[in-house]
Amino acid sequence: MFYEPKKGHPFKIDPYKALIFPRPIGWISSVSKNGVANVAPYSYFNAIADEPPQVMFCSNGESSYGGYKDSLTNILSTKEFVVNFATKNTRDAMNISSSNYKPNEDEFVFAKLKKRKSKLVKPPSVNDSPVNLECKLLKTLKLKTNTKKLSTMVIGEVVGIYINNKFIQNGRIDSVSMRYISRMGYSEYSTVSSKFNLKRPE
Repeated sequence: MFYEPKKGHPFKIDPYKALIFPRPIGWISSVSKNGVANVAPYSYFNAIADEPPQVMFCSNGESSYGGYKDSLTNILSTKEFVVNFATKNTRDAMNISSSNYKPNEDEFVFAKLKKRKSKLVKPPSVNDSPVNLECKLLKTLKLKTNTKKLSTMVIGEVVGIYINNKFIQNGRIDSVSMRYISRMGYSEYSTVSSKFNLKRPE
């Protein structure tokens, strides 16, 4: 099968997201200029560089109340955010935080998430995330879109990293034990629960 996306697709549901997986979920926490915390999951997310460490996520679509989504509005205002990671144990809270809340509503409260004070930035970290990446905004990039919906890539420099000590074993990160969840297609998710090693050939 072959098709050109701009001409449509032969499925009831667009399969694009189901073809690129698993996609790590950046559970982005931010704070408004008025001090209201926000946390929301983004599956268009990844690490993009390591010297210095940098991450990106994309905010697609608009807020139900008009304009940018709260995460993007907050980050443009404060220039800071935290990347948290949803796990098997926090998947329900992550899902709750994905709903549409008013700009003055705190998703941490609705999802019953405990905040932890970040070290270098103002937005709170998700306490139950095994890792928190404290970020400073580097730049935003407006993406091409076929609709009137807003689509913006956010690039941030990771200026501080918190790792729960129980996931550090013999000087290495025990990634599998963190049980990160990732996005697949439709309403499907997966859990990272196994690994294998490959050594790069010389």
